[in-house]
Amino acid sequence: MNENVVDILIYLFENFMDADQSAKPDQTALREELAQAGFPEKMITKAFDWLDELAWRQSDCQQSAQTGQAMRIYTGPETIRLDTDCRGLLLFLEQSEILNQISRELVIERALALDTAHITVEELRWIVLLVLMNQPGQEFAFARMEDLIYNETAQYLH
Repeated sequence: MNENVVDILIYLFENFMDADQSAKPDQTALREELAQAGFPEKMITKAFDWLDELAWRQSDCQQSAQTGQAMRIYTGPETIRLDTDCRGLLLFLEQSEILNQISRELVIERALALDTAHITVEELRWIVLLVLMNQPGQEFAFARMEDLIYNETAQYLH
């Protein structure tokens, strides 16, 4: 099996996070289910670490104040891992008010935290969705992003 962390995150989202269940399974039960689904233990651990770091960074971001408009300049390593299409998607999402400056930076940070040489647009869409999922006040942006992922009708310019 050639899964990566994003595959596990998608699996968790589609099977547990987005479900309207009153009782969510604990981490041990989730780990067991992921192992039974064929995901390697090392990748499962990385996915849970990624989610823990996301939760920690989101609580940090909630305390930050948003400042006016600013242009994002990408560093060399960022442009290597986030190609023109990924950067175009981020710009589109920000201009569409799905992402704000703080959530954009969190998406970029979480994308770069993945253990892959290159982030695909599809992976970046899922990262955006996961970042928006638990941010207070971002329910509308989350719903729009979820629609973009599942309906794939959005066209963006870059």
